[in-house]
Amino acid sequence: MVALQLAAIFTKLQTLSTSDHASVVSMNIFVALLCACIVIGHLLEENRWMNESITALIIGLLTGVIILLISGGKSSHLLVFSEDLFFIYLLPPIIFNAGFQVKKKQIFRNFMTIMLFGAVGTLISCTVISLGVINVFKEMDIGSLEIGDFLAIGAMFAATDSVCTLQVLSQDETPLLYSLVFGESVVNDATSVVLFNAIQSFDLTNTNPKIALEFFGNFLYLFLASTVLGVVVGLVSAYIIKTLYFGRHSTDREFALMMLMAYLSYIMAELFYLSGILTVFFCGIVMSHYTWHNVTESSRVTTKHAFATLSFVAEIFIFLYVGMDALDIEKWRFVSDSPGTSIAVSAVLLGLVMAGRAAFVFPLSFLSNLTKKFASEKISFREQIIIWWAGLMRGAVSMALAYNQFTRAGHTQLRGNAIMITSTISVVLFSTMVFGLLTKPLIRFLLPHPKATTSMLSDQSTPKSLEAPFLGSAQDSFDDSFVGIHRPGSIRALLATPAHTVHYYWRKFDNAFMRPMFGGRGFVPFVPGSPTERSEHNVPQWQ
Repeated sequence: MVALQLAAIFTKLQTLSTSDHASVVSMNIFVALLCACIVIGHLLEENRWMNESITALIIGLLTGVIILLISGGKSSHLLVFSEDLFFIYLLPPIIFNAGFQVKKKQIFRNFMTIMLFGAVGTLISCTVISLGVINVFKEMDIGSLEIGDFLAIGAMFAATDSVCTLQVLSQDETPLLYSLVFGESVVNDATSVVLFNAIQSFDLTNTNPKIALEFFGNFLYLFLASTVLGVVVGLVSAYIIKTLYFGRHSTDREFALMMLMAYLSYIMAELFYLSGILTVFFCGIVMSHYTWHNVTESSRVTTKHAFATLSFVAEIFIFLYVGMDALDIEKWRFVSDSPGTSIAVSAVLLGLVMAGRAAFVFPLSFLSNLTKKFASEKISFREQIIIWWAGLMRGAVSMALAYNQFTRAGHTQLRGNAIMITSTISVVLFSTMVFGLLTKPLIRFLLPHPKATTSMLSDQSTPKSLEAPFLGSAQDSFDDSFVGIHRPGSIRALLATPAHTVHYYWRKFDNAFMRPMFGGRGFVPFVPGSPTERSEHNVPQWQ
């Protein structure tokens, strides 16, 4: 009896050891694939059609085919998809680095347009897609879907892929388009996730005006609370580092504190059921404006490259896995008896995505142009086409929400759910490959010679520009170069003046109250004995 028990224990240990070894082998192959993506992406860097995201996606597809052949058609991926892995570990560094590196002047100059596109536009797109699938899918044989599923589909496919947007648009070449499309995609992702969670939590069988009002109030609260939380955490990090000035003893502590507090903002948002995407994005903006200037020069270089590297690896990881998971045999087996239905569903969803985006980009651009005083600030029709096209890409957020809605523990049990998962994968692959490949050529065709403006100049207060002095006489992102600007004498006159005037008054407030307390350019603690810090300390604080 004892011998049998020992034999059973030995067998379990052998199985566990084999499982651990298989996991190690899988991780080794996956890390090797990440390295291959970086090398091949570098070799194709000058190609106007390719980017790292599409390269990783293609390598993932090819790897999935190879694994599928080796395993005899049993599996196509090395790792099992996990929503927690995506939302908790991969997405935060991407969104934070985007806020940390972004040109703040462009974001805040177009803030109202970005909010129109990101919040109102997402609601319009979600409504168009939901109404479309309700009317079309009922006529198709795709299984039993409830009203909550249809609304969830609308929220899923209203989510623009912010990761791909970073790859296909240039912040330096097309600053206006970059700020509008990327800023919209961040707010859009947050809005889609909030909508998706609200749809899952609300009882949609009995809809009435009261529930609609509660839904809108809940959305507004989540948006504002998430933004405030990100700003507060960013300011706290700036105050702590400015007051204690860890750099006198250890630059490692400065970097560690910045990184941990950035991640803390995201985790706190999730803890309080807020939008972690919005929180960590605004935390990145605040940290780049205040905290980054309070650390030593070596810490600035370290943080800039470390955050960019984490974001870069996370982006490649996501697209590599999406490519491999696209060939998951378990999902496709459910739809193998009716491939035409899956293709039709994918085509309908793709058409609705295009129609839903067009339904808000062009009307809201028209409304935004009505508020602009100068023609140079208005969104031209060609730029509207690029904004519409560049935002058609769907990515990991859509896939993660689809897995959440239509799978259980990563597995698909129903035919209707399997069709929705495979259709989502098809839309993600097609939109990323086709729309992503054609975005850069489309920009070159529609905007062959983008006019050089002051907004295209490098933003010296963000960590993007390491070539320029960290604390020089260059303009800050919120600086106003119009010294002799006319100051409006009334609220009406203020609203009618250019956006530079608003930046001027923000600059005055920032210099008078915010920077003395939280630090920033021109308000860095002085450390005797450091030539770099001493020379920077001699720079006048009021510029």
